[in-house]
Amino acid sequence: MDLVKPGFGLVIWTIITFLCLLFILRKFAWKPILGAVEDRENGIKDALASAENARKEMENLKADNERILNEARAERESMLKDARDIKAKMISDAKDEAQSQANKMIEQAQSAIESEKKAAMAELRNQVATLSVDIAEKVVREELSNKDKQLKLVESMLSDAKLN
Repeated sequence: MDLVKPGFGLVIWTIITFLCLLFILRKFAWKPILGAVEDRENGIKDALASAENARKEMENLKADNERILNEARAERESMLKDARDIKAKMISDAKDEAQSQANKMIEQAQSAIESEKKAAMAELRNQVATLSVDIAEKVVREELSNKDKQLKLVESMLSDAKLN
């Protein structure tokens, strides 16, 4: 039953042992333990600061990426618009050139047709004139080969001259 009611000597020795243990722990273990706790606390603070910096950097990178992406989209749209404009201009130019070439070809064809028509008309006139002269020559020969016919022809011409 001494343990339930400790004696005065036991209490003193327990206090002395406790103080020695406290002194030894303070001298040898307390500083390293506090140093380790302090190092751990600093490490956690540094890790939190580093994580915060990384988060901010990620936000900045995300904003930069978004900005670059928007610029790239705008540039792509601009390039597409320029390409559409160039395509439309090329098509328009090609149509204009084709129309111009078609008009030239039509004019050349009309000119060729007109010159061929004039040449054909001139040839036709020449042939008609030659044919008329040949026919007139044959008729006149036939008419002039006979004296009676010559007199009738002269009278006929004289009567036509009077009527006119």
